[in-house]
Amino acid sequence: MYILLLIILLSVLLLPFLVPTIERNLELFLFVMGLSAAICSGVLDKGLLLKAIEDPAMITIAVVTAGFLFKWIRNPFEAGITKLMQLLPQRLFFPIIIIVLGLLSSIITAIIAAIILASITMVVNLHRKSEIRFVILACFSIGLGAVLTPIGEPLSTIATSKLNADFFYLFNLIGSDIILGVLIFGILGAVCIEPVKNMSLSRKRQSEESAAGILWRGVKVYVFVMALTMLGAGFEPVIERFLIGVNPLILYWINMISAILDNATLAAAEISIQMDSHTIRSVLLGLLVSGGMLIPGNIPNIIVAGKLNITSAEWARFGLPLGLIAMLFYFIVIVTTR
Repeated sequence: MYILLLIILLSVLLLPFLVPTIERNLELFLFVMGLSAAICSGVLDKGLLLKAIEDPAMITIAVVTAGFLFKWIRNPFEAGITKLMQLLPQRLFFPIIIIVLGLLSSIITAIIAAIILASITMVVNLHRKSEIRFVILACFSIGLGAVLTPIGEPLSTIATSKLNADFFYLFNLIGSDIILGVLIFGILGAVCIEPVKNMSLSRKRQSEESAAGILWRGVKVYVFVMALTMLGAGFEPVIERFLIGVNPLILYWINMISAILDNATLAAAEISIQMDSHTIRSVLLGLLVSGGMLIPGNIPNIIVAGKLNITSAEWARFGLPLGLIAMLFYFIVIVTTR
């Protein structure tokens, strides 16, 4: 079983970069891999199938609803963003968006923050390279910031529940770490993103988006999240068998698998009320930071990459090195502030 799961893990990690057909049909590929992992682990049952059907529902509804909403308010939304860009220095506009969305995501949820991010990105005329960098930096920020409250994302909900903690537990535990990271990603936005040359023109692709296109994107998000649910469940026995009880500093680096596996599932399997605060902090930061490295790592990544047609290779080209640097930075923070 473990050999087969290792093959599945490596396939999920490598094949989207090596096989163009898989990249173009990533949702279906992940669904097949998730189903295969669940079968190999012997966890595929009625309960898992119901969970896989139910989990994507609210996310899909939010994505489709927001898609139609932004389609209907496109003109005033574009005008507002363009006006804001004219009022602010361009080197300040993008960092502010990255920081504000990161901090607000814990209140408006990571899903809504990601939808707003995609809509803003489609208004401004960034060069493709800068567009991808802006999106990835903002998704790292959203992925971190959403954990500050139990309503921000599934990981924070699960962690708070498993620890029988109060509403502000995670904020008190890792709030300073998270806010520092959000600010740093914002500052990087000022350095890594090229200024917009023409602010008066918005992208045609947003105005051309049809109702069918919005619905189809919803279907793709639904299948993607369903696939991650089964993939996470399939690997849960491995996590319970090999990772529980591992030194928290080692587990921090092992949790880079969150780049391709659902971090909420990993949190559910790893976090225990018997852990001390240092261990919980190490586990959470490892899961949160690595979630921005690749598209499957976070729901915001999936939503924005799908809306902007960002490929796995495009994301990894910037997301992987950025994530590794962030992992090293937080590792030093954890060790020196233990």
